Parts: sequence; C-alpha cells; structure tokens
Amino acid sequence: QLQLVESGGGLVQPGGSLRLSCAASGFTLDTYAIGWFRQAPGKEREGVSCISNSGGNTYLIRSVRDRFTISRDNAKNAVYLQMNSLKPEDTAVYYCAASDVCSGYVSLGGKNFDHWGQGTQVTVSS
Repeated sequence: QLQLVESGGGLVQPGGSLRLSCAASGFTLDTYAIGWFRQAPGKEREGVSCISNSGGNTYLIRSVRDRFTISRDNAKNAVYLQMNSLKPEDTAVYYCAASDVCSGYVSLGGKNFDHWGQGTQVTVSS
C-alpha cells in the first residue's frame, strides 16, 4: 500500500521549534512533489508548503514564509518541514501528501494530492 507517514509533532511553547518528517511506505518519493498541509479544529485544510520532486523549487505560504523551511532528502526517501518561531495559530494536525507538481497546493487545498498520511498533531501553547 502506498502511503506517507508523518512524524515529529508535539506540544511546544510559543517561539519554539519542531521538525516534521514525511516518510514514504511502499514507493519512492523522488518522482513526486510533496506538500505539507494543516487543519485546525473547525477550519478547512490549508496548504502550507510544497517542494518539487528534485527539491529545486520550494513554496511557502506568506504566514509561515519567514519561519518554516521545507526540504527533502531523496536518498532517505523523506521530506521535512522545519518550523521555527511557532505561534499558537500554527496549532493543527499536519499532513503530507504527494502530487506530480506543486501547483494547486494552496488554491486546491490539496485536492490534487494523493497518498495522504494519518497526520501529526502540532500544539503551540504555553
């Protein structure tokens, strides 16, 4: 079964950092663009970041652009989301998913992405 598995979430104080990992099970990631998405309670799923299959192009939404970094290590078959200076409004379940390209990761809310993982909870609170 082709699936992505997220890890690295947790409870952190405002201003803290977390590094999320997205690993593949049953397939290799190097032919896919990988997106990170989040969904807070009572809110729609939101595209946060995306990285092209080669890693040469990265995208971040404005609200996280100065704080988050997306990267990938195709040798390890993994994609990462480094989150610094976390804020309470970053609290959500974070998911990764795969697509051919990053286009639509924000505008389509991930509807063109597949192989969703189960998500990892990120809670930013004092």
